[in-house]
Amino acid sequence: MLFPGYIFCRFSSHQRLRVLNSPGVESIVGCGKKDVPVDDAEIGAVRLLIASGRPLAPWPYLRIGQNVAIESGPLAGLRGVVLRDENAWRVVVTVEALDRSIAIELDREMIAPEKPSRMLHGCQQT
Repeated sequence: MLFPGYIFCRFSSHQRLRVLNSPGVESIVGCGKKDVPVDDAEIGAVRLLIASGRPLAPWPYLRIGQNVAIESGPLAGLRGVVLRDENAWRVVVTVEALDRSIAIELDREMIAPEKPSRMLHGCQQT
């Protein structure tokens, strides 16, 4: 499953209560009380990926500037902030007492969000 617990549907705002009262539906993706639709281009991209027949797997989403943990390799356990530099992923580790930082290039598979919070279109979900 690519998006466990999610079902994609198209409905008007007048049908919102009917959707919420459907069996198994807990909530609608949104920011506060405002529903946030998934962009048609993103749905199209997912359809193309599925139609490709290639192996797919869910993957943690990383935002530039997000706090991350290094999960594997000799640096496992370190924490930093993720940057994207052309085709490379970099993690910046800071030494606060020295007011200095060090950037290191890592494989994407080595890093994961630190204590992931649910962020939807800039809206914090608790």
